[in-house]
Amino acid sequence: MNLLRLSLNLLRRDWRAGEWRVLLLALVLAVGSLATVGLFADRVRQALAQQATSLIGADLRITSTRTFPAEYRDMARGLRVVESRTFPSMVAHGEQVLLSEIQAVEAGYPLRGKIEIDDGESAVGRTVFTPTLALPLKGRGDVPARGTVWVDERLLRRLNIKIGDAVGIGARQFIVAARIVKDVDQSLGFASFAPRVMMNEADLARTGLLQEGSRISYRMMFAGEAAQVAALRAALQAKLSGNEKLEDVRDARPEIRTALERAESFLGLAALTAAMLAGAAMALAARRFVLRHLDGCAVMRCLGAQQAQLLWLFLYQFILLGLCAALLGGLLGYITQAVLVDSIAAMRAANLPQPSLLPVWKAALSGIALLIGFAFLPLLQLRQASPLRVLRREIAAPEASVGLAYSLAGLVLAGLFVWQAGSWQLGLLVLGGLLFALILFAVLANLLLRVLAHYADFFAAPERLGVLNLARHGAALQIVALSLGGMALLVLTLVRADLLASWQGKLPADAPNRFVVNIQPEQQAAIRNFFTREQLSPPELLPMVRGRLVAINARQINANSFSEPRAQALVEREFNLSYRDTLPSWNTLVAGLWWQVNATNELSVEQGIAKTLGIQLGDTLTYDVAGTTFSARVTSLRKVAWDSMKVNFFVIATPDVLRDMPESYLASVYVPPDKLALSDALSREFPNLLVIDTNSVIAQVQSIIAQIAQTVSVVFLFTLLSGLVVLYAALLASQDERAKSSAILRTLGAGSGYLRRLQRAEFALLGALSGALAAAGASVLAWAVSRWVLEIPYQMSASVWLIGIVGGMVLVMLAAGFIARRSLQLPVMTLLRD
Repeated sequence: MNLLRLSLNLLRRDWRAGEWRVLLLALVLAVGSLATVGLFADRVRQALAQQATSLIGADLRITSTRTFPAEYRDMARGLRVVESRTFPSMVAHGEQVLLSEIQAVEAGYPLRGKIEIDDGESAVGRTVFTPTLALPLKGRGDVPARGTVWVDERLLRRLNIKIGDAVGIGARQFIVAARIVKDVDQSLGFASFAPRVMMNEADLARTGLLQEGSRISYRMMFAGEAAQVAALRAALQAKLSGNEKLEDVRDARPEIRTALERAESFLGLAALTAAMLAGAAMALAARRFVLRHLDGCAVMRCLGAQQAQLLWLFLYQFILLGLCAALLGGLLGYITQAVLVDSIAAMRAANLPQPSLLPVWKAALSGIALLIGFAFLPLLQLRQASPLRVLRREIAAPEASVGLAYSLAGLVLAGLFVWQAGSWQLGLLVLGGLLFALILFAVLANLLLRVLAHYADFFAAPERLGVLNLARHGAALQIVALSLGGMALLVLTLVRADLLASWQGKLPADAPNRFVVNIQPEQQAAIRNFFTREQLSPPELLPMVRGRLVAINARQINANSFSEPRAQALVEREFNLSYRDTLPSWNTLVAGLWWQVNATNELSVEQGIAKTLGIQLGDTLTYDVAGTTFSARVTSLRKVAWDSMKVNFFVIATPDVLRDMPESYLASVYVPPDKLALSDALSREFPNLLVIDTNSVIAQVQSIIAQIAQTVSVVFLFTLLSGLVVLYAALLASQDERAKSSAILRTLGAGSGYLRRLQRAEFALLGALSGALAAAGASVLAWAVSRWVLEIPYQMSASVWLIGIVGGMVLVMLAAGFIARRSLQLPVMTLLRD
C-alpha cells in the first residue's frame, strides 16, 4: 500500500512537471486513432451490409422449387420472415400478350432495402418501404393492394399501357396501380429476361396459375439481428434438402461480394496503419521517459530502493496511465467519428447505424497492449539504474534484456495486426513486411548516418553540424520509426488508389446492361447488321453448348458423390459450355497454360467451380450433350471477373471439342439511355431471342460500389490525419536532446538564425532519409497487398518516391520545427537547469 501511495504521489508530481504528457498524448492518440477508425469502419460495414442486403431483400433467404416445411418458420422465432413465389406467365392487354415474371409477395416484403414506385400522383415517385435495422420485428411494409399489380417500365412500354389500365393474368383482371421505379430481390440470370410484375400473395390462388408441374420458385426470407441470423443459418444448413439453396448477399451476388471483401480488407489495413503509427510513437515516447527518469531512479537506489520496488513503482503508474488513456482515447474516438460522420453530407444522408462498443474495447485493449509491449524495456532499464549516476552523470542507461523486450513488443504487434486486420492473411502479410522493413531500415539508417558523417566536411558549417547531430544523437531510431510510419501511410495511399481504380474499371459507365440469349447460328450476320443499323457496335457473339458433367477421370459422378450442397446442385444441372481460341480479356489464368492455336481436347475451368468439385489440372472431364458424350483434359484454371457484367462461362473448350455440338449464341451489350426501345425492336425482329434487361441491377451495383469507394476515401483521409498526429507525438521524444544542444550552442555564441538553419538542415535530412526508406518499403508492401490479399492490379508509380522524400522533408520540418521553437525562445539557463 505504501508503494502504491508513493507511486500515486510520483505520478502526480510527474504530471505537474509534464513528464507524462508525451507518453499520455501518444497513448491517447493511439487509442483514439484505433477507436475512431474502428468505430467508423464498424458503422460503414453495417451500412454497406444493409445496403447490399437490399439486393436480395433480406439478410438471409432460401430458394427452392418446392414449398418449404413449416418448421423453417418455427426455427426463425425472433426474426422477421416473409415468403414470395415467382413464376413465368403471360400478361394480356387487349390483343397483346407478353411473357412476364410474376412475383406474389406477402405483407412485410421486402425485409431489407426499399421499393420505389410511381403511382401517377407524383412526378418523382415515392418510397413505399424503407426498412432499417432499427425497425421493430413486427414492422409491416406496403405491397400491392388486392386486385392491383405493380409493373416495371418494360411491361408498360411493350404493352403500350399506362397506370390505371387493366391487365389479365391467368383467370383474373388486375389494375396497374404503379410503375416500379426501383426494385429489390431481382435475379441476375437467364430466367430474368421477362418484365416484372408484383402482386399480392392473397390474389395468387384466384388466378388459377398454381397447377401441378408449374415452374414456381419459392423464396423464404429472414431479417433481424446479425447473431440471430447467423444462428439460423447454421441451423438451417443441416436441414436443407437437395433442391433448396441458402444464401445471403455474398452468395447471391458475386459482383458485390468482391467489392465488399476488398472494402473490409482496406478498412482492416487502415486499422493496421493506426496501430503501426501508435507503436512508433510509443517506442520513442518510452525512450524519452527512460532518459528523463534515470537520475531519479539512481537517487532512490542510493536511498535503499530495491530493483523490484522500482519496477512496481513505475508499473503502477503505467497501469493507471493506461487505464486513463484508454478511457480518454475511447471517448475521443467516439466523439471524433461522430463529428466526422456529421460533417460529411453524404454520410449524413446515408443514415449510418450507431456503432457497437466492440471497437472501443478493441482499441482500449490494443492501447494497453502497446503500452505494455513497448514500456517493458524502459521499466527493466529504470529498475537497473546505477546509483553511481548520482555522481557520474555520463553513465548511460543500463542495458536491458533487449531480445526479451523486443520479442514481447513483436508478439504484441503480431496479435494486434491479426486482430485489427480481420484477416490473418492480411495481418501476417503486413506484419511480416513491417518486421522485415524494421530490420532493413535499422541497418540502412545506421549505414546512411555513418556515410553522411564521414562526408560532413563537404557541407557548410550549419548543415555540417546538423548532419553530425543526427549521427551523434542516435537518430537511427527516429529514422526507423518515421520510415515505418511513412511506409504505412504510403501503402495506404497506393492501395487506395489501386482499389478505387479497380472498382471504377470494373463497372464503367458503358458496362453491359443487356444479355441477348438464344441466338441461332444462322442469325449471327443478321444480329450484327441490326446493331450496325442502330448505330451501335456489333456485339461479340459467344457460342454456348448445354452439357451435364457425368464423370471426372472416368469415374461416374452424381449428386451423391458430393457432400457440399453447392457441388450437388452443380452436377444436377446442365453447364453452359463455350469454346474459343483466345482467353477472354476479362479472365485471368491462375494455373496452367492457355492452349495453342489448333490445340485439341483441352478445357479451361473457372477456379471457384474447380475447387467446389475437386477438379485439378490434368483431370479428364466427361460431359453429356444431348445424348452425345465427349471427354477432354483440364489444362488451365481461370479467375473470372463476375463483376464485369460480361458473359462468363464455367468451362471453355478448344473449338474442336464443341464445334459440331448443338449450339446457340449469346452476347452482352450496352444499350444507351436514348435507345431503350432497341430491346423491343430486337425482340420484334427476332421473336426467338431472349433479351435480359440488367439495367436496374447494374444501377444498384454501381450505387453500392460508389458508396464503398466514398467510404474508403473518407477512412483513408481520417487515418492519414491520425497518422500525422501520432507522428507528431513521436517527434516530441527528441525535444530534450535538441533543447540541450541548442542551449550549449547559444552559450557558445550561436545566434537564432544559425540555429534555425542548423535545425532546418537536420530536419530536412531526417525527413528525406525517412521518406526515401518509406517509399522503397511502401512500393514492395503495396505490391504484395494488392497482389496477394486484395487481388487487384498494382500500378507502379515513380511519384511515390517524390511524395515520400519531399513529403517527408516538409512534414518533419514543419512538425519538428514547431516543437523545437521552444529551445530558441527560452533562456539558456532555464534549458541547462532542466
